[in-house]
Amino acid sequence: MKKLQILFLFFLLGHTIHSYGAKADTLQIPSSAMNKTYKAAVVLPSSYAKSKVNYPVLYLLHGAYGHFNDWLSKTPDKNLLHNLADQYNIIIVMPEGETFSFYLDSPVNKGSQFETYITKEVIEKVDNTYRTINDRKGRVITGLSMGGHGALYLSTKHPELFCAAGSMSGAVDMGSLINPESKERVTKLMEPVFGIEGASQEVYASNAVLNMVDKIKSNKLELIIDCGVDDFLIESNRELHRRLVYNKVSHDYTERPGAHTWEYWENALPSHVLFFSKILRNNTVAVK
Repeated sequence: MKKLQILFLFFLLGHTIHSYGAKADTLQIPSSAMNKTYKAAVVLPSSYAKSKVNYPVLYLLHGAYGHFNDWLSKTPDKNLLHNLADQYNIIIVMPEGETFSFYLDSPVNKGSQFETYITKEVIEKVDNTYRTINDRKGRVITGLSMGGHGALYLSTKHPELFCAAGSMSGAVDMGSLINPESKERVTKLMEPVFGIEGASQEVYASNAVLNMVDKIKSNKLELIIDCGVDDFLIESNRELHRRLVYNKVSHDYTERPGAHTWEYWENALPSHVLFFSKILRNNTVAVK
């Protein structure tokens, strides 16, 4: 009998933790720019339901071949985002970016306008649906691989929207992905953005974060960038770091063991959220 009582207490404890932990929503976000509706995953900290204050928001972008729910379904620790949302009292939003959009507005395809979608339609929908800090001082963005490019690209072009940005294993130089061995395959993947024939190296270069350092410098956004030493994108990230240093752009840059894997990104994300939390506190928008 005593053992049954103990088991019952453990059950109640587990049920209580589950009931009052961070909550994951799926939000339908229509796009008038692309004439379709996409889903976004939203993690709300447990304190959100019991509070009336507005919360800062982290926009977390997925990589190539991925979709909006990758960060919830592919990390080894399936509670990673829930725990981070609770630890830092922050809303985490994971919008759709399709498999190879690079979060750009395609010049040839009206059905691939993800810069407009994220910066205008997603943010507006999130701010109208949840109690958010509807201001750049309470909004940050990061992502992995293609999403790392997207986070730096969108924050650089729209500094009025974000106070800080990050990149994990970012594809910061699209042109470097086009080489004799990969050209046919990558051109096919980029077809929704640049068309059947792809684009010239000049077009890839003009949309690469690697070549936006002057704009990054003038924006004065807080930046955190990291990449695994065994990642195939390490050299382009090192080059971005060198250019930022040369131009005296303040940023946090880290290389750590790891490759282009979910194990690496699971390890990297908490560092990004910690980095952002300090900035949000300095902006006096962090929820205590």
